[in-house]
Amino acid sequence: MKQQRGFSLIELIIVTLIILIIAGIAIPRFLRARMAANEASAAGTLKQIGIANAAYSSVYNVGYAGDLASLGPPPGGGGCATVGSTCADLLDSLVSGVSPAAVNPVKSGYQFTYYAENSPPTLAAPNSTYAVVGVPTAPGGTGTSTFCFDNKISIIRDTSGGLTSADFSGCAATWPISATVGPL
Repeated sequence: MKQQRGFSLIELIIVTLIILIIAGIAIPRFLRARMAANEASAAGTLKQIGIANAAYSSVYNVGYAGDLASLGPPPGGGGCATVGSTCADLLDSLVSGVSPAAVNPVKSGYQFTYYAENSPPTLAAPNSTYAVVGVPTAPGGTGTSTFCFDNKISIIRDTSGGLTSADFSGCAATWPISATVGPL
């Protein structure tokens, strides 16, 4: 009778260690790649908001939108029934915070906060400036940098992630250029 020979305990331990070493190298790289993708998505979303705001300003003649929802589509089953200055249909429902309903919508691991002086803007009180800030929902997990975009059509990036807000006058007042803060 022949004995069947399998793997020894040492061989199994060595194979397991090799798998763990490969995973230890691959997982951090995957997480960094995912954070870089989230940051690129956040910058792209800020550009979309800027384009939508420029169109809003030229179409409705009251300056920039008073909030992100005004740039979005009419919500189903309520709110505004037609496209207008309170539902301009220039952004998708996720980014505008219409569906799911959110004042500060989240997309690709970033939360967006919009700053405007007047909500809603009017002919007598138009919004001549605005700012929008993108902050990672889990700093160090979904992204490390924060972003600010305003009516000057430039994205400012804080690689330290320390700046997380702005005001309606734009990014320059609260995001001074430094070693970690600069244009993207």
